[in-house]
Amino acid sequence: MNLIKAILRGIGAFLISMLIFLVLLEVTLQIYTRVSIYYDVEMARYANEIKVSADNPKVGHYHQPNAEAYLMGTEFKTSSHGWRDQEYDYERNDAYRVVVLGDSLTVGWGVEQWETYEHLLEERFNEVRPVEMINTGNGNYNTEQQANVYFDKGASYSPDKVVMFYFINDAEVTPKQSEYQWLAYSRAVTFFWSRLRGLFTRSDQGQTFEGFYSALYADDQPGWVASQAAFIELRDVLNEKGVEFQVVMIPELHNVQDYPFNDVYDKVYGFLQSEGIDTLDLRTDFATYTGNPVNLWVALDDAHPSALAHQMIADASYDFVAKGMLNTEVDDELGIDASLEAEAASSTKQGE
Repeated sequence: MNLIKAILRGIGAFLISMLIFLVLLEVTLQIYTRVSIYYDVEMARYANEIKVSADNPKVGHYHQPNAEAYLMGTEFKTSSHGWRDQEYDYERNDAYRVVVLGDSLTVGWGVEQWETYEHLLEERFNEVRPVEMINTGNGNYNTEQQANVYFDKGASYSPDKVVMFYFINDAEVTPKQSEYQWLAYSRAVTFFWSRLRGLFTRSDQGQTFEGFYSALYADDQPGWVASQAAFIELRDVLNEKGVEFQVVMIPELHNVQDYPFNDVYDKVYGFLQSEGIDTLDLRTDFATYTGNPVNLWVALDDAHPSALAHQMIADASYDFVAKGMLNTEVDDELGIDASLEAEAASSTKQGE
């Protein structure tokens, strides 16, 4: 009996010690990750502090209205409609109106709102005439989700144009919310799981990020199949309403000069062209960049576009997005080639 009591006391002491250790570890990491920025931790905070589940399963999640957090060293605030943008009423005024669709690149992950390519384009257009660009971008959105954001909410703005900024991971499958999402509130779980996941990824040669992204675009991959269907459905809805639709393809930024995903982007570009969707491919614009690719990233462990990359995207896509937006007199003032207006469907720019 005494032996059993001793064993139980030992187990109890061990469990209490472990509990104290885990609590101290959690508190320490909560403090540490508020001072030091880690991509996976910041993404977990983004999900917990800003995002909310959507009623539409094809959207998955929205931003909470009027939410505010400090993420990746930047201020992240949402409007009353849940966009990381200024307030825009659904009711129109005399301004030309553009609904912008996209993922975490479009929302401006890791940069200030005023540094995003959407905001930079909007400011530049407004130097000539009133233009409203509503940024509906959201982290972890794919093409299907972006299209359904337009069907759910974007159409309520009665836009003249819809511009989707496309990225290589937008062909992923729409995720289902995990039943273990609550674990993301723990800094210890997030911190160590992200490192274990990175270790497993590096040890599995079939799961390099190049291999992962390329595999997304196999003809039978459900995410790519759903993306194609979403493009076509969105195009048809917009055509019926007389709303212009454009797609801007943004390259993956790890290696912009010797781009490893040319086959993938050729495939996406070819599909969009075959479906009559006006498309701009920015690969060639970034291929001319001769600086350190790290300067295009928001952090060493996060290749989302930096403020520099956002400026490059805005500069490279400006003439393309301006097509059909401005009258001839204003186009001349902006220095836009008149042929862009006359050849809106055929003047797309294909990368290497």
